[in-house]
Amino acid sequence: MNRTKKAISDAFWRLLEEKPYNKITVQNIVECCQINRNTFYYHFQDIPALTEHTIKKWTEQVIKNNCEFGEPIHCITLMVQEFIRRKSAFIHLYRSSRREAFMRYLNEISLHAVQFYVDNTTEDVNISPEDKAVFIRYYKCTLAGVVLDWLDTGASYDLLDFCERICHSFEGSGRRAFLKQIQGA
Repeated sequence: MNRTKKAISDAFWRLLEEKPYNKITVQNIVECCQINRNTFYYHFQDIPALTEHTIKKWTEQVIKNNCEFGEPIHCITLMVQEFIRRKSAFIHLYRSSRREAFMRYLNEISLHAVQFYVDNTTEDVNISPEDKAVFIRYYKCTLAGVVLDWLDTGASYDLLDFCERICHSFEGSGRRAFLKQIQGA
């Protein structure tokens, strides 16, 4: 990514940690990264375009860095740590007019993590693509729903502890469900 574009995106994250989305102005951003307004507008049409770009790049980075592990708890734990690291920013996005874009990328992250897990778990299991799709959708909705619930409560509980407890409680349940589906078919 272009260095100036990255600086603008980083400034946006910093500002989003400090104040609600609708209080962030182009002037705030250009002052934060010490560029002029024309430079901002050269790279981004407006703040919503910057928001879309920033969330998309963050999503790509989280997927690239955190979703290559065999056990779901590792991937989920690392993803949750990323949400916690930017907790205030995500609360501000969740409560903003850009909520829909944020939720789209949350679904993308969740889908990637679940897809990776299901693909690895079912390598040696003869499961139909339709049944596999059902499991993927169920677990993706669960993972995204947990994050949305956390944000909805203003991040009032320990998301990492909650996710670790859920992963330990349901450890192996996905594989058992796949096997049950095959035996019942």
